[in-house]
Amino acid sequence: MAQDNHATLDVLLVGAGVMSSTLSVLLKELDPSLTMEIVEQMEAGALESSNPWNNAGTGHAGLCELNYTPQANDGSISPNKAININAKFEESKQFWAHLVETGIFGDPRNFITPVPHMSFVQEEKDIPFLKKRFEVMKEHHAFSEMEYTDDFTTLQEWMPLMMKGRDPQQKMAATRVVHGSDVNFGGLTRQLLDYLAQQPGTKQSYRQKVVAIKRIDGIWHVTSKNLDTGAKRDIQARFLFLGAGGAALTLLQKSGIPEGKIYGGFPVSGQWLRCDNPDIAALHKAKVYSLAGVDAPPMSVPHLDTRVVDGKTSLLFGPFAGFTTKFLKNGSFTDLFFSVRPSNLKPMLCVARDNMDLTKYLISEVRQTFNQRLDALRKFYPELDPKDWRIEIAGQRVQIIKKDADKGGSLQFGTELVASEDGSLAALLGASPGASVAVSVMLDLIKRCFADKLASDEWQEKLNKIFPAPLKELETNAQLYHQVQARSNSLLKLA
Repeated sequence: MAQDNHATLDVLLVGAGVMSSTLSVLLKELDPSLTMEIVEQMEAGALESSNPWNNAGTGHAGLCELNYTPQANDGSISPNKAININAKFEESKQFWAHLVETGIFGDPRNFITPVPHMSFVQEEKDIPFLKKRFEVMKEHHAFSEMEYTDDFTTLQEWMPLMMKGRDPQQKMAATRVVHGSDVNFGGLTRQLLDYLAQQPGTKQSYRQKVVAIKRIDGIWHVTSKNLDTGAKRDIQARFLFLGAGGAALTLLQKSGIPEGKIYGGFPVSGQWLRCDNPDIAALHKAKVYSLAGVDAPPMSVPHLDTRVVDGKTSLLFGPFAGFTTKFLKNGSFTDLFFSVRPSNLKPMLCVARDNMDLTKYLISEVRQTFNQRLDALRKFYPELDPKDWRIEIAGQRVQIIKKDADKGGSLQFGTELVASEDGSLAALLGASPGASVAVSVMLDLIKRCFADKLASDEWQEKLNKIFPAPLKELETNAQLYHQVQARSNSLLKLA
């Protein structure tokens, strides 16, 4: 097996998506002398989860996602999760604004577009919940611009496409935040990778599949296989990041760190209905989220979205969940089976036992016909023409299954960072809000894995310049929040 022709790297990253590229640029901004390499099994970056057609492109900021503010049994609604996710997205915007301001990025419209975010209910029983949610959220500075209406004429102004053909007597309500966004995470990732390609001490290697990971004398040895030639090479690194989407779980297992043994994964595929008719897309400029159906998981929240990709506007509706044993869209049907280990078998069986409703839901989704999916869309857009819509295959997500002392195992929704005790390896598992909070997750990684360097005056000074408002300040300091948000919106052309 050939040795890599470089000395031991400071940082090796597996996966050329938004997570690895974000971490790479952050670290380069903090210490330009770091040597690093990104290895990716596809022929280019951002072809899996970060690809714009593999995700909804919602700049998840807690503005419209009703599953972030569930109503408790006592009728109360807590905005805490939405507040935290909102602050994390504003943290991401600070980083992107810094890259625009310093000339690292070109036109921000290549990856982010202003699109209002709305929540919509059309069952009379759900209107009190939406109104109460609005009243609770409006009290916090992050949602002070949120509007509420149950007036038919106003709804026609907010969402003209969705209101065509509806009975004016139908009970409906919506909230709106005008300063939401649509993010092309593929475009963002490519800009990050293009910048990295110009930096000294960095390398990007494609068509490279990681087949083995070992820790020898404090150094990670990663064996990669060239998928075109079959040649193998040994890459050595002091720090290893596994940011390969759904494949991160199996890579984490290859590493052998104890922290990874409590995890399993449940793969979920997805599909959208997509419309590229510009006349139709012009009538819907919003991301409109509603409530998930009975017994449906949070991942299934239906939404009708404006998508802007490479300057063209389309509409997406969904997602429609499905089941496959692949961990990546371009993965193998054996992925799930090879991920089952003695350490995670019990948690996975416990989750299967406790989530029969999810199993039934996925079976029903898989069996849906194209016309049945159009019927689901008609609840949002009654006067649709079937000829305007087609199926778009979404990306794969792997829901985390985690060992649980009480239940044996639990299904986790969200994004989770796993790090070794010595901080020499980290992996990112999970799904939404994912890419929207990539910067916050990577800052957390830096705190856990680069603590000594982070404590230095040099790194602190650079971080304070990039992030004038830390996460907790964004959550609690209204004046600073609005000041920094206005600056970010201006630089990103969102205002």
